[in-house]
Amino acid sequence: MMKNSLKILFVCLFLVSCQQKITPEDIQKLNGYWEIEKVTFDKGEDKEYKMNENFDYFKIINNEGIRRKVRPQFNGTFLFNEDYENVKVRFDKDHVYLDYSTPYAKWTEELLKLTDESMLIKNDQNKEYEYKKAGPINLSGEDEAAQKTK
Repeated sequence: MMKNSLKILFVCLFLVSCQQKITPEDIQKLNGYWEIEKVTFDKGEDKEYKMNENFDYFKIINNEGIRRKVRPQFNGTFLFNEDYENVKVRFDKDHVYLDYSTPYAKWTEELLKLTDESMLIKNDQNKEYEYKKAGPINLSGEDEAAQKTK
C-alpha cells in the first residue's frame, strides 16, 4: 500500500513540475496576432474553430498594453477599428493574470500557457481558450516554399 502511494505521489509531482511556468521574460511572446483554435467549457465539452473572422492582437510593453479584435484580409493585412481593451499583466505567486479594462468594464483572465506558437487563457467562467499564433494568410493553397520557386 505504501509503495503504491509513493508511486502516485511521484507521478503527481512529476506532472506538476512539467507544467510550464510563465516568467516575466515570456510576456513578450504575447505580442502579435492570435487565433482561437478551441474553447473548453467548464463541463468539459469542447468547441473547435476551423476558421475565425476575428483574431486577437496584443501589444504589451513593460507588462501593460492593449488587446484588440482584428479581421484578417485576403492580402495578409488586418482591419481593425478604434476599440481596444487596456491590459495589465499581473504576477501573483505561481499565477499570471491579464487584467482588462475599458471605460465600461473590468475583468481578469488567467494566462495558463504561453509559448512562441500557442497560448491558453482561462476566464472567470472557467472557459479555457486555446490560441495559436497567426501567421500570414495563404488562400492560394500553395505553401511559401513553392511560391519562391516560381
